[in-house]
Amino acid sequence: MKANRFNSWIKENLNQIKQSNLHRELVEISSSMTPEIVINKKIYYQFASNNYLGLTTDAKITNSVISAIKKYGNGTGGSRLVTGTSNLHSKLESDIAKFKKTDDAIVFSSGYLASIGTISSIMNKDDIIFSDELNHACLIDGARLSRSKIVIYKHSNMKDLESKLKKFKASNGKKMIISDSVFSMDGDIAPLDSIVKLSKKYECISMIDEAHATGILGDTGSGASEMFGVQDKIDICMGTLSKAIGSVGGYIAGSSDLIDYLKNRARSFIFDTSLPAGALTASIRAIKLIERQPSIRDDLNNNIQYIQDFLASSSFNYLKSVTPIIPIVVGDEEKALECSRFLLKNQIYVPAVRPPSVPKGQSRIRVTLMATHKKKHIDKIIKVMENLEKIIN
Repeated sequence: MKANRFNSWIKENLNQIKQSNLHRELVEISSSMTPEIVINKKIYYQFASNNYLGLTTDAKITNSVISAIKKYGNGTGGSRLVTGTSNLHSKLESDIAKFKKTDDAIVFSSGYLASIGTISSIMNKDDIIFSDELNHACLIDGARLSRSKIVIYKHSNMKDLESKLKKFKASNGKKMIISDSVFSMDGDIAPLDSIVKLSKKYECISMIDEAHATGILGDTGSGASEMFGVQDKIDICMGTLSKAIGSVGGYIAGSSDLIDYLKNRARSFIFDTSLPAGALTASIRAIKLIERQPSIRDDLNNNIQYIQDFLASSSFNYLKSVTPIIPIVVGDEEKALECSRFLLKNQIYVPAVRPPSVPKGQSRIRVTLMATHKKKHIDKIIKVMENLEKIIN
């Protein structure tokens, strides 16, 4: 394609994105990720971060990170199989395995890389992957990259999943069920006990993404797998270190053989520069804090309940959840943008969520809560949403 044709193609597609109200622009934030952020020199109350426990700015963790950078430097200088494995990598992987109650764990540079590297190294064109229709893009892309046959089942619908498992029962290839545990756009929780039961019944590999559950759910904050009591029954448990953990990176937890296999076959592990000391230390300290200080999860749960009580008495079309993700569905893309602009005008930062992040016709305002939100922050968004309610109804 010649340069002028390529440029025309780019412009044409950009125009289509804009005409569909799906165009996005980056918002530059010039402050740390606390409940109050700075955009264009103005302070906004933000309800959009995945920093659920507020650990990205925890003072003790930050001081540990500074010390680690002074000792180990800013980067690692190589991939894990060359010069990129330090004692901090080994420590974090050991801590994750204990936290998730598995034999071993392996750390990737992001949850996305953990997913695509793992699925594509295990599954191939002769295999079948059963995927929830609302799974995160990292699971979808990992499945596509594997070249396996992908069978989509209705969201958290175990009857539909089983009917599809029965249909392909005679297949000779490997079979895998993949699902988020907490769905990032809806905030609901997958029935992990039923998924595990079906995976055993139909001899499937189970792979669960605990990205939005790690640090939040379960008696110790280990995740939804702990909440359902299936930690020892899931074959592949993945997650991120960038949400409640407050750092960056991704992980896979499972059997020792699985982890050894991924070290030798997962391309997104083998050919990627490893995480630096600062990120590793932040994750190590955060996991320890979550285990030792359950009150931080209590603060988050109190905030969730507070805003849920308001929504229960409102006319908003919201999805009930015990997680920090609270979607308010408005439907139309332009309407979602209008709601977001109204909130921003009133000192509240909550971006509109539109396709492809959610299905067409289900655009929404996705409110996310943090343990560090104070009553004044939540009272403010409630007051603004009361006015928004009058406008959109």
